[in-house]
Amino acid sequence: MAGPNTKEVTGANLEDFTKGVSMVDFTATWCGPCQVLGPIVDKLATEFAGKVSVGKCDIDKNPDVAGAFGIMGVPTLVFFKGGQMVDQHVGLLPETALREKLKKLAG
Repeated sequence: MAGPNTKEVTGANLEDFTKGVSMVDFTATWCGPCQVLGPIVDKLATEFAGKVSVGKCDIDKNPDVAGAFGIMGVPTLVFFKGGQMVDQHVGLLPETALREKLKKLAG
């Protein structure tokens, strides 16, 4: 599910994961666009290691977490800074656009 710098996000670690600068990719194994976005998220997790924590949350395994953020469709990317959600994107996002969002978040 995740690359070497991509963490699995669950209800148990969500609060700690979102304390700093982070992004959570809400995903599902049956979702075609999620399968396209997944490798991009993993690549950027490595690129932004030490600046932005990147995680993935499987909505089928963690419906409570998805529900807490009102996730209605996947993929959904949620961006956090200091424990607060600061941005959200629903749907497939090109690598260049996601890189720019992460640069802005890390800045």
